[in-house]
Amino acid sequence: MELEERRISGEIKYDGVIVKVRLDNAELINGKVVKREVVEHPGGVTVLPVDEQGYCYCVKQFRYPFQRVMLEAPAGKLEYGEDHRECAVRELSEETGLTADKLTYLGPCCTSPGFSSEVLHIYLATGLHEGESHPDEDEFLNVEKHHINELAGLCMNGEIDDAKTVIAVLKAQKLLHVD
Repeated sequence: MELEERRISGEIKYDGVIVKVRLDNAELINGKVVKREVVEHPGGVTVLPVDEQGYCYCVKQFRYPFQRVMLEAPAGKLEYGEDHRECAVRELSEETGLTADKLTYLGPCCTSPGFSSEVLHIYLATGLHEGESHPDEDEFLNVEKHHINELAGLCMNGEIDDAKTVIAVLKAQKLLHVD
């Protein structure tokens, strides 16, 4: 069965700093026309830096939509047209001060495919070298080190509920064969 929906028309309802919100008319496979709300987002990256002993550098920061501090893998927004690998290198340096000998691509993550075009590209960073962090002027965060097994446990019991971090930690743990 063909599952594609065909966009008939659309209108930008909101054009913000990071996202645009579009309201489309789409035709279903049965011919019915429905409304589809789409949040257009440039996407982003997340990078899990892991040292030789299995310790990961994470960031704690306040997340306004949830009104709480969250423990996360370093991450950042892509600029439109930016290469995601270059963005990963930049965000790793900005948020942690680290550079890596090796970046391993762990794949994409469609964050909310029911309404958002956001795709996060997930990387594992190894062969780490320390330097000075230089976060954006409106970015306030603390860098913490946690063993990957501890992070995996926090992911599995729900204490870490940030999707990009859960995916990065569990994929990295599997790839690195850390038990």
